[in-house]
Amino acid sequence: MNSSNLALLVLVFGTLMSAIDTTIVVLAIPSITEELHADLFIMIWVIILYLLVIAVFTTQLGRLGDIYGRAKFYNLGFAIFTLGSALCGASPNAISLVAFRGIQGIGAAMMQANAGAIIADIFPPNRRGRAYGYTAIGWNAGATLGIVLGGFITTFIGWRYIFYINVPIGIIALILGLRYIKTLETRKVKLDIVGMITLLVALSSMVYGAVDIAGYGIRTLNIVLISLGLVILLTFFWLERKHEFPIIDLRAFKGNRVFTFSLLASFLQSTGYLATAFIIIMYLQGIRGLSPLNASLLLVPGYVLASLVAPFTGRVSDKIGARIPATIGVGLMLIAVLIYLTLSLNTPLYIVILASTIGGLGSSLFFPANNSAIMANAPKGFYGGASGLARTLANLGSIISYTIAISISSIVVPRYVAFEVFLGTSNLIGGVASAFLTGLKAAFYVSLVILALALVLSAIRGKEVRAQVAKGS
Repeated sequence: MNSSNLALLVLVFGTLMSAIDTTIVVLAIPSITEELHADLFIMIWVIILYLLVIAVFTTQLGRLGDIYGRAKFYNLGFAIFTLGSALCGASPNAISLVAFRGIQGIGAAMMQANAGAIIADIFPPNRRGRAYGYTAIGWNAGATLGIVLGGFITTFIGWRYIFYINVPIGIIALILGLRYIKTLETRKVKLDIVGMITLLVALSSMVYGAVDIAGYGIRTLNIVLISLGLVILLTFFWLERKHEFPIIDLRAFKGNRVFTFSLLASFLQSTGYLATAFIIIMYLQGIRGLSPLNASLLLVPGYVLASLVAPFTGRVSDKIGARIPATIGVGLMLIAVLIYLTLSLNTPLYIVILASTIGGLGSSLFFPANNSAIMANAPKGFYGGASGLARTLANLGSIISYTIAISISSIVVPRYVAFEVFLGTSNLIGGVASAFLTGLKAAFYVSLVILALALVLSAIRGKEVRAQVAKGS
Protein backbone atom coordinates (compact mmCIF):
# COMPACT_ATOMS: atom_id res chain seq x y z
CA MET A 1 0.00 0.00 0.00
CA ASN A 2 1.51 3.35 -1.05
CA SER A 3 1.74 6.42 1.18
CA SER A 4 -1.30 8.19 -0.31
CA ASN A 5 -3.50 5.17 0.31
CA LEU A 6 -2.20 4.86 3.87
CA ALA A 7 -2.97 8.55 4.40
CA LEU A 8 -6.48 7.91 3.08
CA LEU A 9 -6.82 5.03 5.55
CA VAL A 10 -6.07 7.43 8.40
CA LEU A 11 -8.67 9.88 7.10
CA VAL A 12 -11.22 7.07 7.00
CA PHE A 13 -10.33 6.24 10.61
CA GLY A 14 -11.02 9.85 11.57
CA THR A 15 -14.39 9.84 9.84
CA LEU A 16 -15.17 6.49 11.47
CA MET A 17 -14.50 7.84 14.95
CA SER A 18 -16.60 10.96 14.44
CA ALA A 19 -19.50 8.91 13.13
CA ILE A 20 -19.33 6.32 15.89
CA ASP A 21 -19.36 9.00 18.55
CA THR A 22 -22.33 10.81 17.03
CA THR A 23 -24.71 7.86 16.83
CA ILE A 24 -23.51 5.89 19.82
CA VAL A 25 -24.31 8.67 22.30
CA VAL A 26 -27.99 8.96 21.33
CA LEU A 27 -28.65 5.36 22.34
CA ALA A 28 -26.69 5.65 25.59
CA ILE A 29 -28.43 8.77 26.95
CA PRO A 30 -30.96 6.83 29.10
CA SER A 31 -28.25 4.85 30.90
CA ILE A 32 -26.03 7.92 31.35
CA THR A 33 -28.92 9.88 32.81
CA GLU A 34 -29.76 7.15 35.29
CA GLU A 35 -26.19 6.50 36.50
CA LEU A 36 -25.17 10.15 36.79
CA HIS A 37 -28.52 11.19 38.33
CA ALA A 38 -28.59 13.93 35.73
CA ASP A 39 -31.13 16.56 34.86
CA LEU A 40 -32.87 15.57 31.64
CA PHE A 41 -32.47 19.04 30.13
CA ILE A 42 -28.67 18.90 30.65
CA MET A 43 -28.38 15.51 29.01
CA ILE A 44 -29.69 16.82 25.69
CA TRP A 45 -26.58 19.01 25.62
CA VAL A 46 -24.40 15.91 25.55
CA ILE A 47 -25.61 15.62 21.95
CA ILE A 48 -26.04 19.29 21.06
CA LEU A 49 -22.80 20.76 22.43
CA TYR A 50 -20.67 18.38 20.35
CA LEU A 51 -22.44 19.51 17.18
CA LEU A 52 -22.37 23.16 18.22
CA VAL A 53 -18.62 23.22 18.82
CA ILE A 54 -17.93 21.54 15.49
CA ALA A 55 -20.18 23.98 13.62
CA VAL A 56 -18.62 27.10 15.12
CA PHE A 57 -14.93 26.15 15.13
CA THR A 58 -14.51 24.02 12.00
CA THR A 59 -13.76 26.84 9.56
CA GLN A 60 -11.31 28.57 11.88
CA LEU A 61 -9.46 25.34 12.55
CA GLY A 62 -9.34 24.67 8.82
CA ARG A 63 -7.87 28.13 8.44
CA LEU A 64 -5.21 27.37 11.05
CA GLY A 65 -4.45 24.26 9.03
CA ASP A 66 -3.93 26.49 5.99
CA ILE A 67 -1.49 28.62 8.01
CA TYR A 68 0.49 26.03 9.97
CA GLY A 69 -0.06 22.84 7.98
CA ARG A 70 -3.13 20.67 7.50
CA ALA A 71 -1.39 17.46 8.48
CA LYS A 72 -0.27 18.94 11.81
CA PHE A 73 -3.75 20.09 12.70
CA TYR A 74 -5.41 16.90 11.53
CA ASN A 75 -3.12 14.77 13.68
CA LEU A 76 -3.47 17.15 16.63
CA GLY A 77 -7.23 16.83 16.22
CA PHE A 78 -6.88 13.06 16.48
CA ALA A 79 -4.95 13.43 19.72
CA ILE A 80 -7.47 15.87 21.22
CA PHE A 81 -10.44 13.75 20.17
CA THR A 82 -8.88 10.64 21.68
CA LEU A 83 -8.11 12.48 24.93
CA GLY A 84 -11.64 13.89 25.02
CA SER A 85 -13.05 10.38 24.56
CA ALA A 86 -11.06 9.08 27.51
CA LEU A 87 -12.20 12.01 29.66
CA CYS A 88 -15.85 11.46 28.68
CA GLY A 89 -15.59 7.83 29.72
CA ALA A 90 -14.21 8.86 33.12
CA SER A 91 -16.74 11.67 33.72
CA PRO A 92 -17.85 11.81 37.39
CA ASN A 93 -21.00 13.86 36.69
CA ALA A 94 -23.20 15.24 33.91
CA ILE A 95 -21.62 18.71 33.83
CA SER A 96 -18.13 17.31 33.33
CA LEU A 97 -19.43 14.97 30.62
CA VAL A 98 -20.91 17.91 28.70
CA ALA A 99 -17.62 19.83 29.07
CA PHE A 100 -15.54 16.86 27.87
CA ARG A 101 -17.88 16.49 24.90
CA GLY A 102 -16.83 20.02 24.03
CA ILE A 103 -13.19 18.85 24.01
CA GLN A 104 -14.17 15.99 21.74
CA GLY A 105 -15.90 18.48 19.49
CA ILE A 106 -12.71 20.55 19.17
CA GLY A 107 -10.77 17.46 18.08
CA ALA A 108 -13.50 16.39 15.66
CA ALA A 109 -13.63 19.91 14.18
CA MET A 110 -9.86 19.86 13.59
CA MET A 111 -10.15 16.55 11.76
CA GLN A 112 -13.22 17.49 9.75
CA ALA A 113 -11.88 20.89 8.73
CA ASN A 114 -8.68 19.50 7.27
CA ALA A 115 -9.62 16.03 5.98
CA GLY A 116 -11.23 17.18 2.73
CA ALA A 117 -8.36 19.54 2.00
CA ILE A 118 -5.80 16.79 2.63
CA ILE A 119 -7.58 14.57 0.09
CA ALA A 120 -7.47 17.46 -2.38
CA ASP A 121 -3.74 17.84 -1.70
CA ILE A 122 -2.96 14.15 -2.15
CA PHE A 123 -5.23 13.11 -5.02
CA PRO A 124 -5.78 14.72 -8.44
CA PRO A 125 -9.32 15.97 -9.20
CA ASN A 126 -10.18 12.94 -11.36
CA ARG A 127 -9.48 10.56 -8.41
CA ARG A 128 -11.00 12.53 -5.56
CA GLY A 129 -14.51 11.13 -5.97
CA ARG A 130 -13.22 7.65 -5.23
CA ALA A 131 -11.26 8.95 -2.22
CA TYR A 132 -14.34 10.71 -0.86
CA GLY A 133 -16.23 7.48 -1.45
CA TYR A 134 -13.92 5.69 0.96
CA THR A 135 -14.37 8.40 3.58
CA ALA A 136 -18.11 7.91 3.08
CA ILE A 137 -17.52 4.25 3.96
CA GLY A 138 -15.91 5.45 7.19
CA TRP A 139 -18.94 7.57 7.96
CA ASN A 140 -21.54 4.93 7.18
CA ALA A 141 -19.58 2.11 8.81
CA GLY A 142 -19.06 4.32 11.85
CA ALA A 143 -22.74 5.17 12.02
CA THR A 144 -23.55 1.46 11.76
CA LEU A 145 -21.05 0.54 14.46
CA GLY A 146 -22.31 3.38 16.62
CA ILE A 147 -25.90 2.21 16.38
CA VAL A 148 -25.11 -1.46 16.98
CA LEU A 149 -22.38 -0.94 19.56
CA GLY A 150 -24.36 1.76 21.34
CA GLY A 151 -27.12 -0.66 22.17
CA PHE A 152 -24.83 -3.63 22.83
CA ILE A 153 -22.17 -1.89 24.92
CA THR A 154 -24.66 0.13 26.94
CA THR A 155 -26.77 -2.95 27.65
CA PHE A 156 -24.06 -5.50 28.41
CA ILE A 157 -20.88 -3.60 29.36
CA GLY A 158 -21.67 -0.03 30.41
CA TRP A 159 -22.08 3.36 28.80
CA ARG A 160 -18.56 4.57 29.66
CA TYR A 161 -17.12 2.16 27.12
CA ILE A 162 -18.93 3.88 24.26
CA PHE A 163 -16.27 6.57 24.72
CA TYR A 164 -13.37 4.31 25.64
CA ILE A 165 -13.81 2.45 22.34
CA ASN A 166 -12.37 5.50 20.55
CA VAL A 167 -9.10 5.41 22.49
CA PRO A 168 -7.31 2.43 20.86
CA ILE A 169 -8.57 3.44 17.40
CA GLY A 170 -7.33 6.97 17.97
CA ILE A 171 -3.88 5.89 19.15
CA ILE A 172 -3.33 3.61 16.14
CA ALA A 173 -4.60 6.22 13.68
CA LEU A 174 -2.49 8.95 15.25
CA ILE A 175 0.68 6.88 14.84
CA LEU A 176 -0.16 6.22 11.18
CA GLY A 177 -1.14 9.84 10.61
CA LEU A 178 2.12 11.22 11.97
CA ARG A 179 3.99 8.95 9.59
CA TYR A 180 2.00 9.10 6.37
CA ILE A 181 -0.04 12.33 6.24
CA LYS A 182 2.26 14.96 4.78
CA THR A 183 1.01 18.26 3.38
CA LEU A 184 3.44 21.09 2.83
CA GLU A 185 1.32 23.90 1.38
CA THR A 186 0.55 26.80 3.74
CA ARG A 187 -0.92 30.24 3.17
CA LYS A 188 -1.23 33.42 5.19
CA VAL A 189 -4.78 34.10 6.39
CA LYS A 190 -6.32 35.83 9.40
CA LEU A 191 -8.69 34.37 11.97
CA ASP A 192 -12.19 35.77 12.35
CA ILE A 193 -12.47 35.84 16.15
CA VAL A 194 -15.34 38.34 16.27
CA GLY A 195 -17.31 36.33 13.73
CA MET A 196 -16.66 33.11 15.62
CA ILE A 197 -17.93 34.57 18.91
CA THR A 198 -20.96 36.12 17.20
CA LEU A 199 -21.86 32.83 15.51
CA LEU A 200 -21.44 30.94 18.80
CA VAL A 201 -23.76 33.32 20.65
CA ALA A 202 -26.35 33.27 17.86
CA LEU A 203 -26.47 29.47 17.56
CA SER A 204 -26.37 28.93 21.34
CA SER A 205 -29.32 31.27 21.80
CA MET A 206 -31.40 29.63 19.09
CA VAL A 207 -30.57 26.07 20.12
CA TYR A 208 -31.24 26.77 23.79
CA GLY A 209 -34.59 28.28 22.85
CA ALA A 210 -35.51 25.28 20.70
CA VAL A 211 -34.53 22.79 23.41
CA ASP A 212 -36.51 24.87 25.92
CA ILE A 213 -39.57 24.42 23.69
CA ALA A 214 -39.12 20.66 24.01
CA GLY A 215 -38.98 21.01 27.78
CA TYR A 216 -41.63 23.62 28.50
CA GLY A 217 -43.62 24.23 25.34
CA ILE A 218 -43.83 27.60 23.62
CA ARG A 219 -43.34 30.44 26.09
CA THR A 220 -41.94 33.96 26.19
CA LEU A 221 -38.40 32.92 27.15
CA ASN A 222 -37.77 30.57 24.23
CA ILE A 223 -39.41 32.92 21.72
CA VAL A 224 -37.14 35.73 22.92
CA LEU A 225 -34.06 33.49 22.77
CA ILE A 226 -34.78 32.27 19.24
CA SER A 227 -35.59 35.79 18.03
CA LEU A 228 -32.45 37.19 19.64
CA GLY A 229 -30.39 34.42 18.03
CA LEU A 230 -31.80 35.24 14.60
CA VAL A 231 -30.99 38.95 15.04
CA ILE A 232 -27.43 38.12 16.12
CA LEU A 233 -27.13 35.73 13.17
CA LEU A 234 -28.06 38.53 10.79
CA THR A 235 -25.43 40.68 12.51
CA PHE A 236 -22.95 37.85 11.97
CA PHE A 237 -23.56 37.82 8.22
CA TRP A 238 -23.21 41.64 8.12
CA LEU A 239 -19.87 41.39 9.91
CA GLU A 240 -18.73 38.61 7.58
CA ARG A 241 -19.05 40.90 4.57
CA LYS A 242 -16.42 43.20 6.06
CA HIS A 243 -13.83 40.64 7.19
CA GLU A 244 -10.95 39.75 4.89
CA PHE A 245 -11.05 36.07 5.88
CA PRO A 246 -14.57 35.41 7.24
CA ILE A 247 -15.91 32.18 8.70
CA ILE A 248 -18.50 31.95 5.94
CA ASP A 249 -16.93 33.64 2.94
CA LEU A 250 -19.90 34.96 0.99
CA ARG A 251 -17.53 35.80 -1.86
CA ALA A 252 -16.99 32.08 -2.39
CA PHE A 253 -20.61 31.85 -3.55
CA LYS A 254 -20.06 34.25 -6.45
CA GLY A 255 -19.03 33.29 -9.94
CA ASN A 256 -18.81 29.51 -9.45
CA ARG A 257 -22.21 27.92 -9.79
CA VAL A 258 -21.16 24.30 -9.24
CA PHE A 259 -19.19 25.17 -6.12
CA THR A 260 -21.95 27.40 -4.70
CA PHE A 261 -24.86 25.06 -5.33
CA SER A 262 -22.90 22.05 -4.08
CA LEU A 263 -22.25 23.85 -0.77
CA LEU A 264 -25.89 24.88 -0.42
CA ALA A 265 -27.09 21.38 -1.30
CA SER A 266 -24.83 19.97 1.41
CA PHE A 267 -26.26 22.40 3.97
CA LEU A 268 -29.88 21.65 3.06
CA GLN A 269 -29.30 17.89 2.93
CA SER A 270 -27.84 17.97 6.45
CA THR A 271 -30.69 20.16 7.69
CA GLY A 272 -33.35 17.98 6.15
CA TYR A 273 -32.07 14.47 6.77
CA LEU A 274 -29.47 14.03 9.51
CA ALA A 275 -31.94 13.86 12.40
CA THR A 276 -34.10 11.30 10.60
CA ALA A 277 -32.47 8.37 12.40
CA PHE A 278 -33.02 10.16 15.72
CA ILE A 279 -36.74 10.63 14.98
CA ILE A 280 -37.13 7.00 13.91
CA ILE A 281 -35.42 5.73 17.06
CA MET A 282 -37.90 7.81 19.10
CA TYR A 283 -40.73 6.19 17.15
CA LEU A 284 -39.40 2.67 17.61
CA GLN A 285 -38.63 3.08 21.32
CA GLY A 286 -41.36 5.43 22.50
CA ILE A 287 -44.29 4.31 20.36
CA ARG A 288 -43.46 0.73 19.35
CA GLY A 289 -41.83 -0.20 22.67
CA LEU A 290 -38.61 -1.67 21.27
CA SER A 291 -35.41 -1.73 23.30
CA PRO A 292 -32.59 0.61 22.18
CA LEU A 293 -30.67 -2.36 20.79
CA ASN A 294 -33.59 -3.82 18.84
CA ALA A 295 -34.59 -0.37 17.55
CA SER A 296 -31.09 0.32 16.31
CA LEU A 297 -30.76 -3.01 14.51
CA LEU A 298 -33.60 -2.06 12.17
CA LEU A 299 -31.49 0.82 10.80
CA VAL A 300 -28.35 -1.23 10.19
CA PRO A 301 -29.20 -2.48 6.63
CA GLY A 302 -29.32 1.07 5.29
CA TYR A 303 -25.91 1.97 6.69
CA VAL A 304 -24.36 -1.30 5.51
CA LEU A 305 -25.65 -0.78 1.96
CA ALA A 306 -24.34 2.79 1.94
CA SER A 307 -20.91 1.58 3.08
CA LEU A 308 -20.72 -0.99 0.29
CA VAL A 309 -21.95 1.27 -2.51
CA ALA A 310 -20.16 4.56 -1.70
CA PRO A 311 -16.78 3.77 -3.36
CA PHE A 312 -18.48 2.86 -6.61
CA THR A 313 -20.65 5.99 -6.65
CA GLY A 314 -17.51 8.04 -5.98
CA ARG A 315 -15.95 6.60 -9.14
CA VAL A 316 -19.07 7.48 -11.11
CA SER A 317 -18.82 11.13 -10.03
CA ASP A 318 -15.16 11.15 -11.13
CA LYS A 319 -16.29 10.22 -14.64
CA ILE A 320 -19.54 12.14 -15.14
CA GLY A 321 -19.51 14.85 -12.48
CA ALA A 322 -21.59 15.20 -9.34
CA ARG A 323 -24.93 16.47 -10.60
CA ILE A 324 -26.61 13.20 -11.60
CA PRO A 325 -25.50 10.88 -8.75
CA ALA A 326 -25.93 13.57 -6.06
CA THR A 327 -29.40 14.55 -7.30
CA ILE A 328 -30.55 10.94 -7.47
CA GLY A 329 -29.19 10.51 -3.95
CA VAL A 330 -31.28 13.38 -2.56
CA GLY A 331 -34.28 12.00 -4.45
CA LEU A 332 -33.88 8.65 -2.71
CA MET A 333 -33.71 10.39 0.67
CA LEU A 334 -36.96 12.15 -0.20
CA ILE A 335 -38.55 8.78 -0.96
CA ALA A 336 -37.32 7.45 2.38
CA VAL A 337 -38.95 10.35 4.24
CA LEU A 338 -42.19 9.84 2.29
CA ILE A 339 -42.20 6.21 3.43
CA TYR A 340 -41.58 7.28 7.04
CA LEU A 341 -44.64 9.53 6.76
CA THR A 342 -46.80 6.42 6.27
CA LEU A 343 -45.86 5.02 9.69
CA SER A 344 -48.70 4.34 12.09
CA LEU A 345 -49.04 2.84 15.57
CA ASN A 346 -48.86 -0.68 14.12
CA THR A 347 -47.03 -0.42 10.78
CA PRO A 348 -45.00 -3.57 10.00
CA LEU A 349 -41.40 -2.95 11.03
CA TYR A 350 -40.01 -4.07 7.68
CA ILE A 351 -41.26 -0.71 6.34
CA VAL A 352 -38.66 1.00 8.56
CA ILE A 353 -35.97 -1.30 7.16
CA LEU A 354 -37.10 -0.51 3.59
CA ALA A 355 -37.05 3.26 4.13
CA SER A 356 -33.70 3.12 5.93
CA THR A 357 -32.18 1.11 3.09
CA ILE A 358 -33.44 3.52 0.43
CA GLY A 359 -32.14 6.47 2.45
CA GLY A 360 -28.78 4.76 2.93
CA LEU A 361 -28.45 4.21 -0.81
CA GLY A 362 -29.27 7.88 -1.32
CA SER A 363 -26.55 8.91 1.14
CA SER A 364 -23.99 6.74 -0.65
CA LEU A 365 -24.83 8.52 -3.91
CA PHE A 366 -24.94 12.05 -2.51
CA PHE A 367 -21.98 12.41 -0.16
CA PRO A 368 -19.03 11.24 -2.31
CA ALA A 369 -20.29 13.05 -5.39
CA ASN A 370 -21.16 16.31 -3.65
CA ASN A 371 -17.97 16.46 -1.59
CA SER A 372 -15.93 15.77 -4.70
CA ALA A 373 -17.74 18.58 -6.55
CA ILE A 374 -16.98 21.05 -3.75
CA MET A 375 -13.27 20.30 -3.67
CA ALA A 376 -12.83 19.87 -7.45
CA ASN A 377 -14.38 23.29 -8.06
CA ALA A 378 -12.86 25.15 -5.11
CA PRO A 379 -10.58 28.06 -6.02
CA LYS A 380 -6.93 27.01 -6.14
CA GLY A 381 -5.24 27.70 -2.81
CA PHE A 382 -8.63 27.65 -1.05
CA TYR A 383 -8.78 23.92 -0.35
CA GLY A 384 -8.55 24.29 3.43
CA GLY A 385 -11.09 27.10 3.44
CA ALA A 386 -13.43 25.20 1.13
CA SER A 387 -13.20 22.05 3.24
CA GLY A 388 -13.83 24.01 6.43
CA LEU A 389 -16.69 25.96 4.84
CA ALA A 390 -18.32 22.75 3.62
CA ARG A 391 -18.07 21.17 7.07
CA THR A 392 -19.32 24.34 8.76
CA LEU A 393 -22.44 24.47 6.59
CA ALA A 394 -23.05 20.73 7.01
CA ASN A 395 -22.63 20.98 10.78
CA LEU A 396 -24.90 24.01 10.96
CA GLY A 397 -27.42 21.87 9.12
CA SER A 398 -26.92 19.09 11.69
CA ILE A 399 -27.70 21.43 14.59
CA ILE A 400 -30.77 22.82 12.86
CA SER A 401 -31.87 19.29 11.98
CA TYR A 402 -31.72 18.10 15.59
CA THR A 403 -33.34 21.23 17.00
CA ILE A 404 -36.19 20.97 14.49
CA ALA A 405 -36.67 17.30 15.33
CA ILE A 406 -36.66 17.88 19.09
CA SER A 407 -38.80 21.01 19.19
CA ILE A 408 -41.43 20.18 16.58
CA SER A 409 -41.94 16.53 17.50
CA SER A 410 -42.29 17.26 21.23
CA ILE A 411 -44.45 20.35 21.16
CA VAL A 412 -47.70 18.33 20.97
CA VAL A 413 -47.12 16.38 24.21
CA PRO A 414 -46.45 17.40 27.82
CA ARG A 415 -42.89 18.09 28.95
CA TYR A 416 -42.46 14.95 31.04
CA VAL A 417 -43.74 12.74 28.21
CA ALA A 418 -41.41 14.30 25.65
CA PHE A 419 -38.35 13.87 27.83
CA GLU A 420 -39.30 10.29 28.69
CA VAL A 421 -39.54 9.44 25.02
CA PHE A 422 -36.31 11.22 24.10
CA LEU A 423 -34.54 9.33 26.86
CA GLY A 424 -36.09 5.99 25.97
CA THR A 425 -37.63 5.50 29.40
CA SER A 426 -41.27 5.35 28.46
CA ASN A 427 -43.45 3.38 26.06
CA LEU A 428 -46.35 5.58 25.03
CA ILE A 429 -49.80 4.13 24.52
CA GLY A 430 -53.23 5.32 23.47
CA GLY A 431 -53.92 8.95 22.65
CA VAL A 432 -50.52 10.17 23.84
CA ALA A 433 -48.79 7.83 21.40
CA SER A 434 -50.99 9.13 18.57
CA ALA A 435 -50.19 12.71 19.54
CA PHE A 436 -46.47 12.07 19.62
CA LEU A 437 -46.65 10.30 16.26
CA THR A 438 -48.34 13.41 14.90
CA GLY A 439 -45.42 15.45 16.21
CA LEU A 440 -42.89 13.12 14.60
CA LYS A 441 -44.67 13.38 11.27
CA ALA A 442 -44.67 17.18 11.53
CA ALA A 443 -40.87 17.01 11.80
CA PHE A 444 -40.79 14.73 8.76
CA TYR A 445 -42.88 17.20 6.73
CA VAL A 446 -40.37 19.93 7.48
CA SER A 447 -37.56 17.57 6.42
CA LEU A 448 -39.43 16.85 3.20
CA VAL A 449 -39.62 20.53 2.23
CA ILE A 450 -35.93 21.12 3.00
CA LEU A 451 -34.83 18.06 1.04
CA ALA A 452 -36.92 19.20 -1.91
CA LEU A 453 -34.94 22.45 -1.95
CA ALA A 454 -31.69 20.46 -1.79
CA LEU A 455 -32.89 18.37 -4.75
CA VAL A 456 -33.56 21.47 -6.86
CA LEU A 457 -30.18 23.05 -6.07
CA SER A 458 -28.37 19.80 -6.79
CA ALA A 459 -30.14 19.40 -10.12
CA ILE A 460 -29.45 22.95 -11.38
CA ARG A 461 -25.84 23.19 -10.16
CA GLY A 462 -24.53 22.80 -13.72
CA LYS A 463 -22.60 20.07 -15.46
CA GLU A 464 -18.96 19.46 -14.61
CA VAL A 465 -16.22 18.38 -16.96
CA ARG A 466 -13.79 16.69 -14.60
CA ALA A 467 -11.17 16.07 -17.23
CA GLN A 468 -10.84 19.80 -17.84
CA VAL A 469 -10.69 20.47 -14.12
CA ALA A 470 -7.94 17.94 -13.78
CA LYS A 471 -5.86 19.52 -16.50
CA GLY A 472 -6.21 22.93 -14.98
CA SER A 473 -5.12 21.91 -11.53
